[in-house]
Amino acid sequence: MTQRGRAARSTGPTGRPRRADGPRSGDRVGSPRGDLAGRRARLRAVIEPVVNEAGCDLEDLSVTPAGRRHVVRVIVDADGGISLDSVADVSRAVSAALDAAEEAGGDILAGEYQLEVSSPGVDRPLTLPRHWRRSVGRLVKVTARGALPEQPGGDRQVTGRVVEADDERVVLETDSGRAEFHHAELGPGRVQVEFNRLDEVGDDELGDNEDIDDIDDEDDVEDEER
Repeated sequence: MTQRGRAARSTGPTGRPRRADGPRSGDRVGSPRGDLAGRRARLRAVIEPVVNEAGCDLEDLSVTPAGRRHVVRVIVDADGGISLDSVADVSRAVSAALDAAEEAGGDILAGEYQLEVSSPGVDRPLTLPRHWRRSVGRLVKVTARGALPEQPGGDRQVTGRVVEADDERVVLETDSGRAEFHHAELGPGRVQVEFNRLDEVGDDELGDNEDIDDIDDEDDVEDEER
């Protein structure tokens, strides 16, 4: 779900003009792009409570300079997955919260910005217990710190299907049988796309990669700071 600012003196999703007529306190002198880390922290303080109130988790938040504006990307997820309608609801709630914060005098983000809200997609790394819990039934590849019983030694790549997952452990069904790991023993996991199961994966789960079509072609998108 994408909501865009307008050119020149932009308007947000609610139609209220956004200030674009000079630096605000979030922009350091000599740094035209401002302090993106600080902006990201201010945005998180506004956005995360709204996402949580909607029954979702804020999985990622990034602010990227894009020409004369910024792109604010918000990734959300929930137990049982999140539908496109839910993403749209969260997007509207986030937009309203940002408008309210600016109306209250908060220095949230200088100038124009584009808001994108989407679900994670299957390429999201599994790093938290909730990620593994939501991937039960999926085939994953992960680096396991420590040995499997039949393969003593150091770290190794393990591919298996997630059959159980909770706040303490993950159980994988591998070609050699079931293997149980504590979360501290696992690096970031990656869901493996199984082409014979693509019909079971909804479009929203594959990820929302909508093109940013209202940014000038000549504008260079700078490296994202997180």
